[in-house]
Amino acid sequence: MKARPTGVIPPMTTPFRKDGEIDFELVAPQVDWLIGAGSHGMAAGGSTGEGHTLDHEEYRDLVAATVEAAKGRAPVIAGIIVDSTRDAIRRGKLVRDMNVAALQVTPVHYLFKPDEQAMVDHFRRMADETGMPIIIYNVVPWSYLSPALLTRIMNEVPLVVGVKQSAGDLKLFADLMMMAPDKLIYSAVDALMYPSYALGAHGSIAAILSAAPHASVELWNAVKAGDHVRALELHQKLLTLWNAIVSDNLPACTRYAQSLQGLPATFSRAPMPEASPAQQAAIRKALEGLGGSVGHRVEAAE
Repeated sequence: MKARPTGVIPPMTTPFRKDGEIDFELVAPQVDWLIGAGSHGMAAGGSTGEGHTLDHEEYRDLVAATVEAAKGRAPVIAGIIVDSTRDAIRRGKLVRDMNVAALQVTPVHYLFKPDEQAMVDHFRRMADETGMPIIIYNVVPWSYLSPALLTRIMNEVPLVVGVKQSAGDLKLFADLMMMAPDKLIYSAVDALMYPSYALGAHGSIAAILSAAPHASVELWNAVKAGDHVRALELHQKLLTLWNAIVSDNLPACTRYAQSLQGLPATFSRAPMPEASPAQQAAIRKALEGLGGSVGHRVEAAE
């Protein structure tokens, strides 16, 4: 692995037009905005980016556009959300010759769950055939991997370098941190970034970071500096924002928060609905509560 990406790594929204096609020219403005906010990297094609809706060519071109826009200023992680080992390998091969730091890969997300050995074999084949560092994105509720299984996979497959631990159970996160202290453990427990960092998380990859990157970086820096008074204050304000955006249309709410901070308005891919008027009002109020931490003036309501 060329580098061990750590710190605040927002998962980008994918800039879809209203017709559902990707506007690749709007990738660079988001990359620049995230880097300008102090982000330590970015992830493309993850769940916040509706990566499950992308075909192979779109996925390849989105990652390429992200890498090109980053220009080596920050590492890029490529998300893979598919339902077979064959498809995951194919996507990994599409981007392995780009300057991508790692692949962020979910377990299969359809109804059926592989047993533990099949899960180990899935990630082993991916590693063997792509040669890429892999971060397991532990998010699928019915295919959720225990800390013990995650640790086994990382120990048996050296190219599996870390885990993005999602869902809201901070104890499972703490268990994983204790069981795999030498691996890269990222928090995607959006509501609890502050305690995640206090527990020693190596970084974070989560939608809240994309909705409020400036405040998220400030929170990371506050914990690193031991300023827990400021960290707790930021936690409470970010939790208010998280409560406003967490929903079945989370990517749409995240992109709405971004649009209030100066990014061009984009759309989610159908059939995901856009943020409702009630969601918009709550998001706007939460961002206003963050004040100067958002880094941009929240645009006035029309």
